Amino acid sequence: MPLPSRTEALALLHEWVETESLRRHMYAVEAALRAYARHYGEDEDLWGLTGLLHDLDYERFPNMDDPVDGHPRAALRLFRERSYPPALIHAVEAHATFLGVPRETRLDRALLACDELTGLIQACAYVRPDRSLHSVEVKSVVKKWKDKAFTAAIDRKENMLFIEELGEPFNEHVQRVLDAMKGIADELGVGGE
Repeated sequence: MPLPSRTEALALLHEWVETESLRRHMYAVEAALRAYARHYGEDEDLWGLTGLLHDLDYERFPNMDDPVDGHPRAALRLFRERSYPPALIHAVEAHATFLGVPRETRLDRALLACDELTGLIQACAYVRPDRSLHSVEVKSVVKKWKDKAFTAAIDRKENMLFIEELGEPFNEHVQRVLDAMKGIADELGVGGE
């Protein structure tokens, strides 16, 4: 089954997603999944593009209760029409936990373990005086993780379950995702002022 090139995937993302914040989130998840693919010796393009496209329809179809077009159903339909790899489709489907699709592969588990954490890490950079991801350290991310008022929408208990399912120690997981995001800090808008 054909995997799009990154250029094709980016064009699709830019066609479907207008808000810079959602684009940056998707870039961050891509970077994190590419880092995990390298760590596990997996297909970096498959993993990266899964991260890049996982929320493709969220802006257009945010109503997750819509059984036809609600996120991520519209994107999944598009991916199937384009014959994207089953592993990508399954991971995107499994990341929508409300669909009840089991997480079966490392890719499935890595996507969920990285998804919300990237948002918290991004927020850590936003609150720094220099607005630079390069000055964020694991200890500050862990401290903010424990502060439930910081990025309160992130369900720490649920996300810790996802991280535990991946099987990586928490601090090592945070370090890997943080390092991946630092590699694209300028693209994420947190390269420093």
